[in-house]
Amino acid sequence: MDAFGGYFMDEKAVQVENIFLEFLKSFRGDNNNNNGGEPFYEAEIEAMRANESTTMFIDFSHVMRYNDLLQKAIADEYLRFEPYLKNACKRFVTELKPSFIADDNPNKDINVAFFNIPFSKRLRELTTAEIGKLVSVTGVVTRTSEVRPELLQGTFKCLECGSVIKNVDQQFKYTEPIICVNATCSNRMRWALLRTESKFADWQRVRVQETSNEIPAGSLPRSLDVVLRHDIVEQARAGDTVVFTGTVVVIPDIMALASPGERAETRREAPQRKNSGVGNEGVKGLRALGVRDLSYRLAFIANSVQVSDGRRDVDIRNRKKDADEEDYQQFTSEEMDEIQRMRNVPDFFNKLVDSVAPTVFGHQDIKRAILIMLLGGVHKLTHEGINLRGDINVCIVGDPSCAKSQFLKYTAGIVPRSVYTSGKSSSAAGLTATVAKEPETGEFCIEAGALMLADNGICCIDEFDKMDVRDQVAIHEAMEQQTISITKAGIQATLNARTSILAAANPTGGRYDKSKPLKYNVALPPPILSRFDLVYVMIDDPDDQTDYHIAHHIVRVHQKREEALAPTFTTAQLKRYIAYAKTLRPKLNAEARALLVESYVALRRGDTTPGSRVAYRMTVRQLEALIRLSEAIARSHLDTQVQPRHVRVAVRLLKTSIIR
Repeated sequence: MDAFGGYFMDEKAVQVENIFLEFLKSFRGDNNNNNGGEPFYEAEIEAMRANESTTMFIDFSHVMRYNDLLQKAIADEYLRFEPYLKNACKRFVTELKPSFIADDNPNKDINVAFFNIPFSKRLRELTTAEIGKLVSVTGVVTRTSEVRPELLQGTFKCLECGSVIKNVDQQFKYTEPIICVNATCSNRMRWALLRTESKFADWQRVRVQETSNEIPAGSLPRSLDVVLRHDIVEQARAGDTVVFTGTVVVIPDIMALASPGERAETRREAPQRKNSGVGNEGVKGLRALGVRDLSYRLAFIANSVQVSDGRRDVDIRNRKKDADEEDYQQFTSEEMDEIQRMRNVPDFFNKLVDSVAPTVFGHQDIKRAILIMLLGGVHKLTHEGINLRGDINVCIVGDPSCAKSQFLKYTAGIVPRSVYTSGKSSSAAGLTATVAKEPETGEFCIEAGALMLADNGICCIDEFDKMDVRDQVAIHEAMEQQTISITKAGIQATLNARTSILAAANPTGGRYDKSKPLKYNVALPPPILSRFDLVYVMIDDPDDQTDYHIAHHIVRVHQKREEALAPTFTTAQLKRYIAYAKTLRPKLNAEARALLVESYVALRRGDTTPGSRVAYRMTVRQLEALIRLSEAIARSHLDTQVQPRHVRVAVRLLKTSIIR
């Protein structure tokens, strides 16, 4: 490094900047030999302009193919070279599209974001050896803070002589200049921040937890704070599984110095205190805590956020906003051909049903209900702004060892955004949301519960009948209005919980009594039962033929593992089919509408008939359930209109579920 004018120039970093600029100018396409086609990253500038973004996304595999030394330098010392890489991006944009920067603000920075990094680490593998390196880490977002401004580079004015010091980097805390640049001034303390000339950026802290399949046996899940800046704030939401790319840094852990439950605050010594060692010590900072050593912790500074949707890599620049706004997902022509081939297979609906939970033998009705729940109805919004539920709720009541939990585990695994929980160990706050104190600011914030984390997904609740009655009441609103209202600790909020609920319950007394209706067999109140669109009963009756087939299937699965299962469609094909079907928004035609009205009137009439074995009262909720089921069946057939045949299947499903 050479010193000039009191500053140091990092020669290696300048070399990296120049090679990186050359890469941006000369790299061409995917199948390139760097000798033809249009420069790849010129199109990236147009994408930035279209999205009004100041972040340039760089595919790291391109850097690896272009220059091995460059990729090694960036990967090993990313934190050191980051300002120079940003400068290279700014020079590249200025040369090609000078108006892009000049139109907005000549001092505007261009940020660099890498994705597609091969060096992926688990959360518990992030140690001090990774500090400053470029790595990617995957985790589940459990908490997000509000977006706040952060001072990146401060411009300070000396209050002694009036000199201005620009671009003072902030080291994760408010950092003032050490000494005035004026040779005749020795000011070290009195500074004023010039806000208009300082650089601020949006800043958000996200709490990330290990995914369940990464936790070693007998260990608790690890958590890490991830800092998001600039355009990537508000990209990750609670419950998302996200791939963060960035670098590990060390920051002072001031909160660890305070005793539990106490915030680190400056305190003034009381003048009348006796036996004080020093009489006029004034304001006491961290020393007042009785701790002499400052502890540190690891944090992660992210430069790109990629939300994993389980189907395939999503475009890193886009972000899905809502359940039914998945239309923009571009299905490739090969995927569309495959979906049409699946649709044209004879008796395809029953084969789709057979492909659901192939490890479980039989139970076609329940598999059909789970498939329809995965497809879901259409969300609607009335003129008054009231949301009409499109999600389908299913309850499975059955004797022990009937594969209820198997169905729940399978469903939680096939849906990208899902939560599996047990009713006995879940409280009302754990299912909905709770108000907690933000550890650093001391302000109250909302922590998401299971239903919020499963927003636009499925929440599987096992042992539903074991839940405390007070906790069951908490999910009434979430099951019908699909919102969670909180009024506590000065916070009044209504949160979205647009989730389907798949619940499993045991009958009272351990076994189902067929001589009694459903309502006497399950310890669930009528308000909860009426909120389920479908309620299925699994009865474990001894039967030689059935028992032989079940035993043969289980032994075969244990013996041959995957080879024992030969469903018509694989899990990956089923996921793609469901993802495409959910982009359709089928509408009711006139004949289907008339048939729905007739069916509902007939169901109500049967409800009043003496001696009828209906599980619960027929209400308007069951009519809405019929509409949702009809829409889901139309989606399964890839139809854009709900036909009378779809309604007939829906009525048959509802009848088989309620008359027990």
